[in-house]
Amino acid sequence: METKELIVQAMSKVPKDVIEASKRIKLIITDIDGVLTDGGIIYDNSGMELKKFNVKDGLGVKHIRQNKILVGAITGRASKVVERRCEELNFDFHYHGVKDKGRRLDDVLDTLMLQPEEVAYIGDDLIDLPILSRIGLAVAPKDAIDYIKPKMHYITRAKGGKGVFREVADIILFAQGKLEEIFDFYSNNKK
Repeated sequence: METKELIVQAMSKVPKDVIEASKRIKLIITDIDGVLTDGGIIYDNSGMELKKFNVKDGLGVKHIRQNKILVGAITGRASKVVERRCEELNFDFHYHGVKDKGRRLDDVLDTLMLQPEEVAYIGDDLIDLPILSRIGLAVAPKDAIDYIKPKMHYITRAKGGKGVFREVADIILFAQGKLEEIFDFYSNNKK
């Protein structure tokens, strides 16, 4: 199968309105717990917090940033582990311990001079609704809270911590005509 056919087949289950909205995206903002992680928190005997992240999401962040799309996080919990992961992935911004995500979105839009329709947000719970109801592409993981799902434009096939960001990144890159180029790069890079 040709590259383009493989990509089109993979994206054929994404609704057309989601593809259209994805064409305008200049910024992806993500929640962390329940999106980049499975929502679980592990504490060891000395009180150290542990979280598990999916490397597929990290590659999705890399591809998005290489294609001049900004990446940020707005999360309700403050966590050194999460701060480290955001720094490691070179997020353009990340805010932790945010209780009013809608107000923080306003600050981000003003600072970056973006319109709400140019933003995608990935969230999984009630605290995310003040953003999800206002932006161009609202996305939730497959295992998000059921009663927020009707507010979403798209529900991922992946569950939280299982490549949710990567799935969204690939959809946006596909819609913007960049995914085939990325696929070709890896297919032809034999070094």
